[in-house]
Amino acid sequence: MNDRQRFNATMHFQPRDRAPLLDFGFWDETLVMWRDQGLPENIADNAGAARYLGMDFGLDELINSTGAWAGLAPRFEEGVVEDLGEHVIYQQWDGVRVKRQKFMRTIPHIVSRVLTDRASWREHYKPRLDPANPARYPDDWDARVKVWRAPARDFPICLHAGSLLGWIRNWVGIEKLALLLYDDYAWVEEMVETVADCSVGMLTRVLETGGQFDSCHLWEDICYNAGPLISPKHFKQLLVPHYRRITDLLHRHGVDVVWLDCDGRIDQLIPLWLDAGVNCMFPLEIGTWGADPIRYRQEYGKDLLMMGGFDKHILARSRREIEQEAHRLTPLVEEGGFIAFCDHRVPPDVPYANYLFFLELARRLWGQDTALKPQGQMNEPARARSPLDNFMRHDAQASQMELTQ
Repeated sequence: MNDRQRFNATMHFQPRDRAPLLDFGFWDETLVMWRDQGLPENIADNAGAARYLGMDFGLDELINSTGAWAGLAPRFEEGVVEDLGEHVIYQQWDGVRVKRQKFMRTIPHIVSRVLTDRASWREHYKPRLDPANPARYPDDWDARVKVWRAPARDFPICLHAGSLLGWIRNWVGIEKLALLLYDDYAWVEEMVETVADCSVGMLTRVLETGGQFDSCHLWEDICYNAGPLISPKHFKQLLVPHYRRITDLLHRHGVDVVWLDCDGRIDQLIPLWLDAGVNCMFPLEIGTWGADPIRYRQEYGKDLLMMGGFDKHILARSRREIEQEAHRLTPLVEEGGFIAFCDHRVPPDVPYANYLFFLELARRLWGQDTALKPQGQMNEPARARSPLDNFMRHDAQASQMELTQ
């Protein structure tokens, strides 16, 4: 099977040769630190790492595979506004200025926002959410349409539908959004409807090309370690109708795998997303709240598709624990509807040797002993030699000693 066939078979619980082998990606700092642990110096980004490590494809590339954009167009100019030594003041694409560390970045501190009231919304944001703006579509449109339509294409293509509330949360801030839901609900409704109109308009143009798309991605990040940042009542009233507009459009064009990226504790919102036609959760952060893809499958059955769900903290621990978790998740991987990988981008406290060990386990347990793709050969048939072979041969003795202790 090729990558596209395997992805679609997995997401529809159909027979397949093996599970897809992929990951969400890596912190920039992870790749920097891994270069001191054996990763080649020329591996500079997630796409390069996915190719070098022999994965089927990278999720970053899948998410951005159409080149069509549902967000602000044009984006605000990005860049460093002020250098503070160990920190910088940085303006993001969404107009938010943050203070962030130069290395080992965590969640940045917000310094200022462009969006503060209705006037700034109408001046700086609403005009940037016009679905007809040519800036949100790729320059090589005709060439891409040919690829989208190609029936024999061997790699999956994913639409990107943007965000209904997560972007707005970033633009105005968590506190202000929480107050606006009570103090100016009509303005929140207007913002949500505007971003939804933009998403529907962009998707309509892309879908009407007759392209064959394999999934659609949404981003929210509207949950934290204790639950959602918006009450389920407000969520159902404010967001579900617009999710349904998007998923109904997708379903009319044959796209029935709609996956949503939301960190944090998502338990209260999963049934509402399912009701709205969003049927795949990602990256299934385990967190301190103890999320578990096996429990989710028991609760929702095959109605819920999943990606991620391998606790990042375990990847930083012993190989014994990594192997135990890989074996625990194997029956769920084999059942289908679940692609297992790190429950967020791989952080820099995960040793490179641990990650290579994890990949070799994934290859053996979930990949039916397939040879991982050779370096730099994404979307081509796997060859006999895995890029992990040297590591596994040199490290096999030490690994076996630890696992048998």
